[in-house]
Amino acid sequence: MKKTLSLLCIALMSTGLWAQLDRSNPPQAGPAPEINIGESHQFTLKNGLQVFVVEDHKLPLVSYSLNLHIGAVPEGDAKGYVDMVGQLMRSGTSSRSKAEIDEAVDFIGATLNPHSRGIYAQSLTRHNTTLLELMADVMLNPVFPQEELDKAVKQMETAIQANKNEPSAIASNIASVLRYGTDDPYGAITSEASLAKITTEHLKQYHSTYFRPNKGYLVIVGDITLKDAKKQAKKYFGKWEAEQVPLYNSDNWPTYDGSTVAIANRDGANQSTLIVTHTVDLTPGHADAIKASVMNQILGGGSFNARLFQNLREDKAYTYGAYSRLSNDERIGHFTVSTQVRTSVSDSAVNEILYEMRRIQNERVSDEDLELTKNMMTGSFSRSLEDPQTVANFALNIARYNLPADYYQTYLKKLADVTAGDVQEMANKYLRPENAIIIAVGEADKIAETMASFAADGRVKRYDYYGNEVKGLQAIYGVSAEDVIAAYIEAIGGKEALKGVKDWSQNGTATVQGMELSIKTVQTDKNQVLVEMSMNGQTLSKQIFDGERGKVVSPMGEQELEGEMLKEMKEGTYLFPELIYLTEAYQLELAGTEIIDGQNCYKLVVAKPSGSVSSIYYKLSDGLKFREITSSPSGSTIASYLEWTEVEGVLFPKKINQSMGPQSIDILIESIELNQEPDDSIFAI
Repeated sequence: MKKTLSLLCIALMSTGLWAQLDRSNPPQAGPAPEINIGESHQFTLKNGLQVFVVEDHKLPLVSYSLNLHIGAVPEGDAKGYVDMVGQLMRSGTSSRSKAEIDEAVDFIGATLNPHSRGIYAQSLTRHNTTLLELMADVMLNPVFPQEELDKAVKQMETAIQANKNEPSAIASNIASVLRYGTDDPYGAITSEASLAKITTEHLKQYHSTYFRPNKGYLVIVGDITLKDAKKQAKKYFGKWEAEQVPLYNSDNWPTYDGSTVAIANRDGANQSTLIVTHTVDLTPGHADAIKASVMNQILGGGSFNARLFQNLREDKAYTYGAYSRLSNDERIGHFTVSTQVRTSVSDSAVNEILYEMRRIQNERVSDEDLELTKNMMTGSFSRSLEDPQTVANFALNIARYNLPADYYQTYLKKLADVTAGDVQEMANKYLRPENAIIIAVGEADKIAETMASFAADGRVKRYDYYGNEVKGLQAIYGVSAEDVIAAYIEAIGGKEALKGVKDWSQNGTATVQGMELSIKTVQTDKNQVLVEMSMNGQTLSKQIFDGERGKVVSPMGEQELEGEMLKEMKEGTYLFPELIYLTEAYQLELAGTEIIDGQNCYKLVVAKPSGSVSSIYYKLSDGLKFREITSSPSGSTIASYLEWTEVEGVLFPKKINQSMGPQSIDILIESIELNQEPDDSIFAI
């Protein structure tokens, strides 16, 4: 076959036919392909619930998706309860416990996922009666048990601690606050303080107010007939009572005179997370929606050929990826560019982002780029039609957003009609490079000065995780690093008391993603350490250091540590590391004072013999350590010391949150024993 193809190529070249194929210009686009959107049926129950049915008998499966058109919900000072509603709906109903619901769902191999704006369920066709009984019960009769709320609050508190170490989460919060304002539901940020105010009454009130059939859309897809679908909808949801649902209409968005620049500090970051964003007045199904989508795809919509990707990655090598998003919304949409770049090129990357936004406004895109993008979007749309769920979603969107009946039927024709002039018009209408919110999260002191050039007023404002404006690092006079260390040592008991501690044994719990583990730590003044984590009496991992050698034991086996990892482990084996920070092996710098989570702290930068660097924050109020951020080649770790307890005249951390990347661990020390003289055998390598 290969030989035949080679001979065919030679024949084409010899006859001149090959040369007649002009590849310098792309082929002209043909007419928009005809599409066949599958059939859907629609009916409305007497209580106002709109039902959409798409029959698909290829597999014996049926899915039910009930969505509520709720919109923005103001949560006041208890921000976060709306997100909890779905999770707690499955935690028990007036007739079923959480265990009974879980067992029934598992028994029929079904999926049942409630959320704050509805519920999704799927099962084999033969189990759909059982599934609907469970779905209707969970949807209409949740009881929101207090104990399950307490667990949900704890999980969200843990997530907040982890997100404080995530630059993308910090940047997202700041973007929401600056786009919408903290008084708007879109801009309010969930905090530990708001979680503490959530009660079961918040969840019950939200459910009784917003979970109403006249705001609902039930989408049924799969191995079911229209006749049976009507019977099921009436049986399980026909008695659901309609009520008027409040609508939040405020449009008091923040306004800016030119671009504003916001930065947030992330100690130990080796790159900056960048966002360039602003609001846009673009509603679902708007006449500009398709043209604007083409414009965004060309600029940075996700393909390798998008301009932002080509510029920042392929040309400049600043990043692995740069993307833009143009989001519509019934109240207010937004345009956002996001990327992560090396700290040293933070300002250069922002400059290129703004350049590409201006370029698509000022220069018409080439026919080749335009056709490539439209072809990609045509292919994506056509492939989506293979899924019956898409057909149902089309019908749902037409009803929900009051779109023309032929909106999707004519989509490809409208897409094919988009011109280069349309793209330029959309860029000028929906992009505002001269009036954007520019956000950078990273080493704030290293990027602040260069980022100021993008601000209309030449000022850079600093924000924390919650989107609160903060002062940032402040210079301090008359206090030295030695003074801060001495105050801390005195605060936890004094040098003599600390020297009297020869060893300690601590027992407690470590909570990871809602899973509780037991943790045991034994440590001596001979730099011996044992850290053991277990669950239900079974050891999961061990870290051991005998004073010279270290190893890690896990279900994957044992690994003896060497090189940098061994050095880092040894540095963590001192009972009270502050006692040795004043030796020549350590370099200290008192950087200034900074407010961290509402606490005014000294920031002490400690360069350690291994090469790792820690930024340690000590509270001005009592001298205690509040947070420690350690950066090393293996990554950055953040430890927050939230509560302390006294044992024999010495203070020890009792409640600690430790995070590394997206992983967060809540540690609660339940018992501490001093000077027990543990046997050396437990530290054997």
